[in-house]
Amino acid sequence: MIDERMYDLGNAPSAIRELFAYGLKRKAEIGEDKVFDYSIGNPSVPAPQKVADTIEELMKLPPVELHAYSPAAGIPAVRQTIADSIARRYGIPAKAGRVYMTVGAAASIAISLGAVTNAGDEVIVPSPYFPEYKVWIETMGCSIVEVPTQVPSFQLDVEAMGAAINEKTAAVIINSPNNPVGAVYTRENLEALAAMLEERGKEIGHPIYLISDEPYREITYGAEVPYVPTLYKHTIVCYSYSKSLSLPGERIGYIYVSNLMDNAKEVYTAVSGAGRALGFICTAVLFQRVMEKCVNEPSDVEAYRANRELLTKGLSELGYEFVEPDGAFYLWVRALEPDDEAFCEKAKAHELLLVPATCFKSHGWVRISYCVSADVIKRSMPAFKALMEEYK
Repeated sequence: MIDERMYDLGNAPSAIRELFAYGLKRKAEIGEDKVFDYSIGNPSVPAPQKVADTIEELMKLPPVELHAYSPAAGIPAVRQTIADSIARRYGIPAKAGRVYMTVGAAASIAISLGAVTNAGDEVIVPSPYFPEYKVWIETMGCSIVEVPTQVPSFQLDVEAMGAAINEKTAAVIINSPNNPVGAVYTRENLEALAAMLEERGKEIGHPIYLISDEPYREITYGAEVPYVPTLYKHTIVCYSYSKSLSLPGERIGYIYVSNLMDNAKEVYTAVSGAGRALGFICTAVLFQRVMEKCVNEPSDVEAYRANRELLTKGLSELGYEFVEPDGAFYLWVRALEPDDEAFCEKAKAHELLLVPATCFKSHGWVRISYCVSADVIKRSMPAFKALMEEYK
């Protein structure tokens, strides 16, 4: 007998990836230059040259050494390098013994949920949110509790989140800079969240873990991105180099269990156990070693900044309404009708591939992923104009 839940998941793939696949098909049919694919967060900015140089240097190592297993949690020297970087950048006493190397942020979040939840628990997620959160939460036998963010700022609604907490609440997931909106939660907003979680945790008799999903941390346009463990001790950071170093296909990231946590040792042990149970052990050794050398490489944000300005200027002149993004590389645009899915279907007729807000448990908006080439943005403006005129 197959697992019906897994069958249903396999039979209902990600709407974002389906749109991406549709885009590949259309490009093959009519030409790549005629399709304006804003569907997926695939960075167009190349990885830093140091990544390529490091790979070339590592290939000189004896094959047995280069391709051998690492310890389940990762190479100790790599974990130490990451801990040292955290300590230097954020002034927190990070240790290698609290860093667990993973297959990107997706594995990090799944492992973290496995570590700090039990079947029947609840996990609070501010909406709109990355849709896979729901999959990972429910796979652990838990229930997702969606709490809408404030509109139009899309900051956390701390009061509403506090009201949603009860004895079954095990964790909260936040994502800043945010996918899909591009919002960055302010220090004031996060401090209020931390104070509320501390108070409510005492009231219900157990800590509420804060899982901070941070693949876009380095991609900001001047906004401060506070380091969450410095504000709330029961924090687990889930980090990925997919966006910061343009390495989504390499699936390399880590979990950091805050050293400030009262029971950090026990939580890290549970993280290690969850990694074992889920099969996320000994992540790609080659890219562990690459990260050891490239952990402090800066992100190339300027290309995304230029794209943001090009896209927002063009859409603003055409009369579109949107949320000015402070980080990440997504633009949250108001659909031209209440039914965002219908709007995206009409956009497809103009070869504009936009993701409807319903994918992110919201309504009336679309997400535009502007990590494309500037040329795509320029060439797409007549299509956006034609779409707008269709609604006038």
